[in-house]
Amino acid sequence: MIQFSNKKLIVANWKMAPSTWAEAEQILDSVDEYLGSLNEKELSLIFCPPFVFLEEVGKVLQMTSLGNRVELGAQDIAVDDTGALTGEVSCSMLQKLGVRYVIVGHSERRWKLGESDETVNKKLKAVLRNAMTPIVCLGEKVRDENFREFLKEQTERIFAGLSADEIGKCMIAYEPVWAISTNPDARPDTPESALESIKIIKNTLALSFKLYALRFLYGGSITSANVRSFLKHDEFDGVLIGGASVNKEEFVKILKLV
Repeated sequence: MIQFSNKKLIVANWKMAPSTWAEAEQILDSVDEYLGSLNEKELSLIFCPPFVFLEEVGKVLQMTSLGNRVELGAQDIAVDDTGALTGEVSCSMLQKLGVRYVIVGHSERRWKLGESDETVNKKLKAVLRNAMTPIVCLGEKVRDENFREFLKEQTERIFAGLSADEIGKCMIAYEPVWAISTNPDARPDTPESALESIKIIKNTLALSFKLYALRFLYGGSITSANVRSFLKHDEFDGVLIGGASVNKEEFVKILKLV
């Protein structure tokens, strides 16, 4: 497994895109070409393609120099390791494809598909008991006078029943739904606002679990226009990128700015 401790981490969540494998290859080729032009740069990547492309992306990582800097991640996971769960994909299936990281609790699964904090908690536990690394998404839907209490309670529910050691293995992606571009009422977030939110999450985990060393990503519609403003803060270990990660020109532009 690639060691990310001293590097800015870029997680590319391709969501339900691109529409063809040929387009996926173009993204990979563009990233490979850019990284190949560098002597050294303090960044590492995790690609999280749709399930249908996982195997092929994994093969590309194995056969090219991308494998030195890029790991494979999945966008979701089944709650249970085995059983009759039509349409679900288990941890063991993902592991056989070379997946090492799994996004858990993405806002689109919460707000569009109805995943509860309890379901996210079960998926998080599934990832951990299979020795994979969860990228745990959390964040408020609206930035109102109750957002602090919302984040505190959401954090407590998501990590309920876990030990400090288990939580320490997670990457936490703060993802304010109100700032995501697919939201019709979206408005841009600021680093100062995001830092206030992750402080709430940190304090909640410190109080409940005596846990202080945590890795945080920011995931509110990152583009080449705002990536530097977030990553200049040491509190952010990286970013979770959605739509911009399947635009090969924009994604490479982001990488150049990291």
